[in-house]
This record gives sequence, C-alpha cells and structure tokens, in this order.
Amino acid sequence: MTKLLEKAIEVATQLPPEQQDAVAAIILDEISSEQRWDEAFAKSQDVLSALAKEALKAHAAGKSTPLNQDSDFQGH
Repeated sequence: MTKLLEKAIEVATQLPPEQQDAVAAIILDEISSEQRWDEAFAKSQDVLSALAKEALKAHAAGKSTPLNQDSDFQGH
C-alpha cells in the first residue's frame, strides 16, 4: 500500500461511520469506473484500427481536407 493511501485510510478511519461508508463507496465506484473504461478501451482497439486505416486510405485517395488550425473552434 502506498503512503498516500495509508494516510487517506488513516484519516478516513477518524470519520463517523456514515462518512466512512460514503468515502468507501466513492473509492469503490472510482475503481469500478476505471475498470469499465479500461475494458471498453481494450475492446475498441480493432474498431479504432479499422477507422484509422480507412482514414489513411481516404487521405491517400485525396478525399481528406486539411484542418484549419487558425480556427477559433466557435463555428467560424
């Protein structure tokens, strides 16, 4: 366990039980969210690769347009 996590747990143990449960729920939810993101990203690699190949093919065929890097991104 890292020093920071040890410190966080030490501080959390000083809280009333209801607040301890709230902190625990937040931590568990965050871990679960990260795991879901990692799984979704891992599953998307084939799709992303296919999209990248398609974009490169379109670019090679002259079907792409350069980005306007001077745009202020406000629809102008």
